[in-house]
Amino acid sequence: MTKLRLSRRLLSRRRVFALSLAPMIASGVARAQADWPNKSVRYINHFPPGGATDVLSRVVCQELSELTGQQFVVENKGGMGGNVGADLLAKSVPDGYTLGLYTIAAHAIAPTLYAKLPFDAAKDFAAVSMLWQVPNLLVVRLGLPPTTVPELIEFVKASPGKYTFGSGGQGTSPHLCGEMLKQKAGLNMVHVPYRGGAPALQDLLAGQIDMVYDNLPGVIAQVRAGKVRPLAVTSREPSPLLPEIPTMSKFLPGFEITSWGGICGPAGLPPAMVEKCAALTKQALESEKLKATFLAQGGTPLWLGPAAAAKYRADNEARLAPIIKASGAKVE
Repeated sequence: MTKLRLSRRLLSRRRVFALSLAPMIASGVARAQADWPNKSVRYINHFPPGGATDVLSRVVCQELSELTGQQFVVENKGGMGGNVGADLLAKSVPDGYTLGLYTIAAHAIAPTLYAKLPFDAAKDFAAVSMLWQVPNLLVVRLGLPPTTVPELIEFVKASPGKYTFGSGGQGTSPHLCGEMLKQKAGLNMVHVPYRGGAPALQDLLAGQIDMVYDNLPGVIAQVRAGKVRPLAVTSREPSPLLPEIPTMSKFLPGFEITSWGGICGPAGLPPAMVEKCAALTKQALESEKLKATFLAQGGTPLWLGPAAAAKYRADNEARLAPIIKASGAKVE
């Protein structure tokens, strides 16, 4: 037998063997998807512990753990306004055991704010569902004289470039709120970005910065303790938790930015896993215990399925892009 015939015969046998394995592999993949999750699931939160996204993420993951009997373990990977954690998630294996935060910061603001990103917000993630909406709250340190937004505007205008505002990082919705305040009120303030809302609030309490925009769940405890002075919320209507605090739009028409969070995985996540996880998050958000916890934190449950969540992200990116460009904010 010639070497050529032997080579062809071996190649033919390999093809037959590969074809015989294909149904078993497909069956194994289908079974793995049907059994999901059969071990702990890693959930990447793009911000440090203690902030609003951390609080709300842990509530949701606890409900998912109870529903599935498997642990959904929150890992905090903060940095670059959520981009560090988002990049880690985008580059994870799409096997259903690494999921994470779907957030306005990394997925709707960053594509316009950052000149270059290590991921594509539209292509590198598999949207699973939306989870919540929360307003942001403008608070100032107690040593600062202003007690209202108009007073703050006049106070800052009197000393251009002197006063600072902190946020949970470049590209977060609190950062965008500060830029919008500068733009609409004609203010010259210095932005001080942190690796999350919690460290920004710590420096505000220490008197290192003058004011902070933060998600309401992350700052409400300090408001209730009287350690910071709240001036306005960024939602269209006042928060039920702080009904006496006015909206930013009362003083600056059109000022409305609501933060949101959802759950997603890396692109290529099997559709069956996406649908199963989406159904689980919907069930989790129907929990009365979760609803009560969200309400106590100032958050509102918001469930949208995979396709609707992806569209929600895209619509937010399109809506916020002109605001970001008009503010002049840009991160190289």
